[in-house]
Amino acid sequence: MTASPSLTRRALISAGSATVVGAGALALAACSSPATGGSAGGSGSGSPTSKIAAGTEVAKVADIPVGGTKSAKIGDAPVLLSQPTAGTVMCFSAICTHQGCTVGAAAKEFDCPCHGSKFNAETGAVLNGPAQTGLTAIAVKVSGDSVVTA
Repeated sequence: MTASPSLTRRALISAGSATVVGAGALALAACSSPATGGSAGGSGSGSPTSKIAAGTEVAKVADIPVGGTKSAKIGDAPVLLSQPTAGTVMCFSAICTHQGCTVGAAAKEFDCPCHGSKFNAETGAVLNGPAQTGLTAIAVKVSGDSVVTA
């Protein structure tokens, strides 16, 4: 008869700790940011809006309050619009640079519902983190009564 090695309490705790550490690393990896360098969803090469033809209507100017904001889409890509002064329209990717959540339009800023980041509606700059880089600007222009991609 061969004696089987007994499982010591120390070995059991060590094995359990390794499992917990591995699970913790997996959970952290799942929370890592898909966006790096603040380039998510912008008008750069390979972005969701880079394949949209210039002149594509994004919204009606009248639907964006002067001094306010509005959510919209360019194709399937969520975007945020603001009209800081009458006739001046700004557009940004609605993908948060922190962890890729969709940012929403709020009265005079853009707010991320996931972790509380806030962005300046005129510049896309971070007002309050945890995001550390601003939203990616998307080139648009006013054409008649519409906002279109530039």
